Amino acid sequence: MGHDHGRGTMDPHSQRGKLLLVFGITFAVMVAEIVGTVLTGSLALLADAGHMFTDSAGLLIAVIAASLALKPPTFKRTWGYKRAEILAAAGQAALLLGVGGFVIVEGIRRLLEPPEVGGSLMLWFGVIGLAGNAVGLLVLASGRHHSFNMKAAFLEVLNDALGSIAVIVAALVIALTGWTRADAVVSLLIGVLIIPRTLKLLRDTVNVLMESTPPGLDLAEVRRHILALPHVIDVHDLHASLVASGVPVLSAHVTVQDGCMRDGHSATILADLQRCVAQDFDVSVEHSTFQIEPAAHRDQESIPH
Repeated sequence: MGHDHGRGTMDPHSQRGKLLLVFGITFAVMVAEIVGTVLTGSLALLADAGHMFTDSAGLLIAVIAASLALKPPTFKRTWGYKRAEILAAAGQAALLLGVGGFVIVEGIRRLLEPPEVGGSLMLWFGVIGLAGNAVGLLVLASGRHHSFNMKAAFLEVLNDALGSIAVIVAALVIALTGWTRADAVVSLLIGVLIIPRTLKLLRDTVNVLMESTPPGLDLAEVRRHILALPHVIDVHDLHASLVASGVPVLSAHVTVQDGCMRDGHSATILADLQRCVAQDFDVSVEHSTFQIEPAAHRDQESIPH
């Protein structure tokens, strides 16, 4: 049985530092927007503050997950806490869905019964929010493709920035025209912007938790490559999944000609198998486990797939 252990895609210490900084910025902006909501009565500002609240909670979860990822593997947890980032991202997606639903319902209600809204103060708090979000986006931009945790955090801050822009637009419309329903309209826009990205993130994290094949890895193609190797007769029990972002794993039972177990070919075949899955596909699988079996062994086991 062969194992090949690769590397992570981003320094966990760097991830945690960036997430902690963005959490501090987001929390400060949230407090400012809550104050602004009390002073202006704006639903758009309240929606953005509520969004900021869930994002602060989500970012705190992300910081905790990034901290857990620093723990080394043990015999009880052989992958350490790498999957904590998947759970954190799923939790953040669930929070965002809740906020999006609330904003849409409340926005419809306020379209029917528009309250008084202080447009000028609303504008200043929208600018404060956008400035904080812009800094957060700059901090997270370089790491958003390295993990689900960082991607979830980036999407949350991006949605916050869009929400702040919407608040500014609504404030300008109210200040220039007096049309207070603009507050409810942009609130609905914020809700609509939140939900599609959140559903995609939730789908991706659920796929990892369900141990689906990593995106970009075609197991049918992997099977064809393995069968094309010299002395390989069959491959079965072929599985691939993600432990965490950038950590795909693959295992398979590979049946070879009987003579390979006696003449030393099995070691060469094992090296070829590991090199194949690590180098021949768009998704490089450096954590691979192969069980090499002689043809005679096929009669001694059930082969489900």
